[in-house]
Amino acid sequence: MPPPGPPGAPGYGYPPAGAVPPPGAGFPPDPSAPYGYDRTGRPFSSKSKVVAGVLQIVIGGLGAGRWYTGHYGIAVAQLLTCGGLGIWALIDGIMFLVNDDRTDSEGRVLRG
Repeated sequence: MPPPGPPGAPGYGYPPAGAVPPPGAGFPPDPSAPYGYDRTGRPFSSKSKVVAGVLQIVIGGLGAGRWYTGHYGIAVAQLLTCGGLGIWALIDGIMFLVNDDRTDSEGRVLRG
């Protein structure tokens, strides 16, 4: 479909109002956010909050959930304290599962 009007005209390069794109057409993937964005516009991580939470609950004494998300400093602290004798690891694992604001080491929001 040719662009409506000459270059520089209002709406140039966009389909006319009400036009339906062909199947399979859409926005190209954003390389800075290959997994999309959350409702506030922050990019999603390749890591899952469910996997991080389960790892932290099951083997949180080793800081497994934190190793998975790339938070190595906290992971070492949990490793040295056996996950705060299990209490810190359990609470951290539950927080991974219920909190939507958990991020990976790059600051991207964990996927649900």
